[in-house]
Amino acid sequence: MASNKALTTMKEKENRALTTQRPTEVLPRMIAHDMERLFDRMVEEFWRRPFPALLRPEHWWPTQTAMTIPAVDVYDEKDNVVIKAEIPGFSKEDISVQVADSMLTIKGEKQREEEVNNGDYYQCERSFGSFTRNVALPCDVKADQVKASCKNGVLEVRMPKAEAAKKKVIPVEIE
Repeated sequence: MASNKALTTMKEKENRALTTQRPTEVLPRMIAHDMERLFDRMVEEFWRRPFPALLRPEHWWPTQTAMTIPAVDVYDEKDNVVIKAEIPGFSKEDISVQVADSMLTIKGEKQREEEVNNGDYYQCERSFGSFTRNVALPCDVKADQVKASCKNGVLEVRMPKAEAAKKKVIPVEIE
């Protein structure tokens, strides 16, 4: 009888340990409470500062954020470091490339003005923009041998690696 009671107590403990809480019962209440608090904070913030986005100058005047940071890809080839930058709308005269202290600096500035005067109408469009992009070089390069080319809105800069930066393959003899 004692062993029967001990067995029953042990089964109860096992059953309690194996009982799982159903999160589906508690979760909707927690989510509803959190969503309510979030909505209250949003409404409170709105009335404290109504339409904050409309008060920022960039809402009314376009910014050149697309021009400020061109996309850059860095490739490590066997003897060269190659950097390609997307600079649509810029010609090679608008671009400046410099290498100094393991850093490549690409600068660009464009100023375009187009006027059309066709008797019935007059149209004048201007576009201005500039960017600067600094790229840390993965290794030392020969700065005096850097070559750059610009084609179809893509700037390609090829930099030969310094001798110390080239990976030397040393075969290891296995004993």
